[in-house]
Amino acid sequence: MIFGVLLKKNRKILLIGGSGNLGTSIIKSRLFKNLYFPAKKNLNLTSRKSIRKILNNHKFDLVINCAAMASILDCERNVTKAINVNIGGTSNLVKEILRHEINYKRKIKLIHISSDGVYPSQKGNYSERGPLGPYNVYGWTKLASEFVVSLVNKHVIIRTRFFDKEKIKFRKSANDIFTSNIEVNDLVEAIKMISLKSFIGVINVGSKRRSDYVAYKWFKNNLKPCKRKDITKNLNVNLAKDSSMNLNLFNKVKKNL
Repeated sequence: MIFGVLLKKNRKILLIGGSGNLGTSIIKSRLFKNLYFPAKKNLNLTSRKSIRKILNNHKFDLVINCAAMASILDCERNVTKAINVNIGGTSNLVKEILRHEINYKRKIKLIHISSDGVYPSQKGNYSERGPLGPYNVYGWTKLASEFVVSLVNKHVIIRTRFFDKEKIKFRKSANDIFTSNIEVNDLVEAIKMISLKSFIGVINVGSKRRSDYVAYKWFKNNLKPCKRKDITKNLNVNLAKDSSMNLNLFNKVKKNL
């Protein structure tokens, strides 16, 4: 692990998944210069040809991959699609990056957004080298995608869980589900910081441990508390009990500015 600062100027950056919540927030932040965010019709991770065309035409220095099938329920209902998108799509991207590096003899840094769902999410305080054990289809597909991304020499895997303070529509939230949930704009700033580092590897990015209710209540005063069982009783899916993450590495990287 290296914590030095990358000094290269005028980096060309490819953002994949720009129409999603995180991708949209990255674009709106204007923190990233020379950011290219093609529409899905022009770049679809299920098509290696479209990936190859984009990489060859623009010679990117950095790729930020936010694309994923992120709905836990959708992943449970359509496992095949979850595999094709979260694993197959990531695999296609990695294959084309490796192909590009060989053909053009230049390295591309890949920042891949993963999930705290790769951890067992029972006891909390999970470190990057701690036990892995996803508890639903989404988590398993994200873990599999991590192994694929690791084949890229210059890779960063960000394990996180985030929310958008402007999109808290629910009226109740569990006070017995604990996470390191981070507001999406704070995550964007963290991604920018990490992108400027020569850090390579897996890193947890989030906030201090707190219940979902406490995290959301800060932005929605009329939010009511409930229990985890109240949420899961009508859902045929497992949810985290305590997926909070150890942030020592993240804090160390931040201090080495």
